[in-house]
Amino acid sequence: MANFGPKDIKKLREMTDAGMMDCKKALAASDGDMDKAVAWLRDQGMGAAAKKAGKVAAEGAIAVKVEGKKAAIVEVNSQTDFVAQNDKFKEVLSTVVNHAFEKELADADAINASTISGEPFADYLSLQVATIGEKLVVRRSALIVGDENTAVNGYVHSNLQNGVIIEAKCDSAQTAEAMTPVLKEIAMHAAAMAPSTLSYKDFDAAYVEEETKGRIVAIEKENEELGRLGKTLKNIPLYISMSQLTEEVMAKAEETLKAELAAEGKPEKIWDKILPGKLARFISDNTTLDQEQCLLDQKFVMDDSKTVGEYFAEKSGGKAEITSFTRLEVGEGIEVEEEDFAAEVAAQMGK
Repeated sequence: MANFGPKDIKKLREMTDAGMMDCKKALAASDGDMDKAVAWLRDQGMGAAAKKAGKVAAEGAIAVKVEGKKAAIVEVNSQTDFVAQNDKFKEVLSTVVNHAFEKELADADAINASTISGEPFADYLSLQVATIGEKLVVRRSALIVGDENTAVNGYVHSNLQNGVIIEAKCDSAQTAEAMTPVLKEIAMHAAAMAPSTLSYKDFDAAYVEEETKGRIVAIEKENEELGRLGKTLKNIPLYISMSQLTEEVMAKAEETLKAELAAEGKPEKIWDKILPGKLARFISDNTTLDQEQCLLDQKFVMDDSKTVGEYFAEKSGGKAEITSFTRLEVGEGIEVEEEDFAAEVAAQMGK
């Protein structure tokens, strides 16, 4: 005689969200022991997860949690955007970001190797896979833990597809408090404009060199077409990053600009009023990589007369410095093979 009844099946279903018949099987296999039934479902979930291991989880959502001097951001992937929008998936997302935040887990590896509610995180996730019916992956995560002189903030877009956490080191707790809402604005900028790094100082020299060559070739090809059409050709930049604008380069640029002013017949006594603007234009024309990819060098979306770095310096009075940020976008860098549905059906029919 069964050691469980309909109320037990209902309770187990509420606890796990597993199907009614699966709950009945679990209780039957466990002689009505609720804990063993949950474990049985977890084991089944692990089996389900294994079957789904070959599937690519490229959809999902981003979660951000910010409190005080601490911030966490996680990316949890699913196989379809439909699942990423359901309430059960959102519960998992919330659980994972809160877990990372509370346990101060620095990255996805730390999360996946952790223990949650007394069980291995992998077991917890496997049970969610069994419940939701799709492969789930905690792919990326980051954490900021600051002291009293650190300003911390973050932002996640309303569609949960990208988010940012950011920190600044300040000269005092008072400055940190004042800069916290400013960082929220800059986090929103970063979410929209997708910088890949903080400053040109982060670039590898080989990367800048390759990018320079690639951009020159691209513009040369574009100019060939523009020339055929009788349109104005684009200027080919000498440089693309501040990292290339050495003292020697800037001194040579200044001499060239002075020669141009002399050729234009401009009186030498007014050159000091004209040169700063022309040098600023030279820098702008030759730092396009920085402007595209570096947070501090991008034009601030809320006031494009300033860069993000200039805006922050103005707001902080030079008493704070943005030291790091992490921006995550769902599925970034995941390659998804397009499935040939007709071929798949034909293969199934041939079996």
